[in-house]
Amino acid sequence: MALPDNSSGLPGEEVPFPEIVELNVGGQVYITRYSTLTSVPDSLLCQMFSQKSTKGLARDTKGRFFVDRDGFLFRYILDYMRDQQLVLPDHFPERGRLQREAEFFNLPDLVKILAPKISKQNSLGDDGCQSDPEESSPSTDAVRNLATLGAAAAACASLVPGSGDSKRSGFITIGYRGSYTLGRDSQTDAKFRRVARIMVCGKTSLAKEVFGETLNESRDPDRPPERYTSRYYLKFTFLEQAFDKLADAGFHMVACNSTGTCAFAHEQTDDKIWTSYTEYVFYRVS
Repeated sequence: MALPDNSSGLPGEEVPFPEIVELNVGGQVYITRYSTLTSVPDSLLCQMFSQKSTKGLARDTKGRFFVDRDGFLFRYILDYMRDQQLVLPDHFPERGRLQREAEFFNLPDLVKILAPKISKQNSLGDDGCQSDPEESSPSTDAVRNLATLGAAAAACASLVPGSGDSKRSGFITIGYRGSYTLGRDSQTDAKFRRVARIMVCGKTSLAKEVFGETLNESRDPDRPPERYTSRYYLKFTFLEQAFDKLADAGFHMVACNSTGTCAFAHEQTDDKIWTSYTEYVFYRVS
């Protein structure tokens, strides 16, 4: 909850900003220097922290300055404000969202860097490719010729059986914790198979291919595509939706397992709470 700054002091007294500033951005805590926040003139953060006092700025319950934006992407905003350079991990999947954050914080140079366009000056992110190639951008005629050759190659490849199938084999494991309450008459309540979060384990590139924008990478945002992770989870809680996406990508279930525990819901009743953890293993043949 954001609270207005009610710092104690005499009426009209100006409260200066501290040299070290604590921020709460979307629930993520950042600690930085005051000079960093004001390093880019005309930016939103510079305007916020160039005021004569801290009064009027929202704070959280612990007194940190509160900004209601994406807390995970703000790390790149803050990195840019330190030295006006942008360094992103390879295969960074959030360029579009980061560009939107740059627009909100009024950082036009960063917006240009992230803009998905071909430019003669090859700044980081000018071409919009996730791999951020360092080669200079080709001319318009070269791009048109390459596109024509690519289309012809794709047409020829489609005539060869199996040549267009570039899907790689691999395993993806889906896990979830569910719970339900069982009463005296063996009647379950409305919380039957309540799923709080669906977790995804496997190779990063396969998980991103299958689930795309529905994959929450906030707990492991910089994982390279050829590495494995067990920290991703889905933005939805319907198992069947996850199964449909896996089936559409050519995966088949090969194994599953489940464990469960039981406890009494209340000491004075016979209602029992059952909690289970279940995993489904899917495999795709290349």
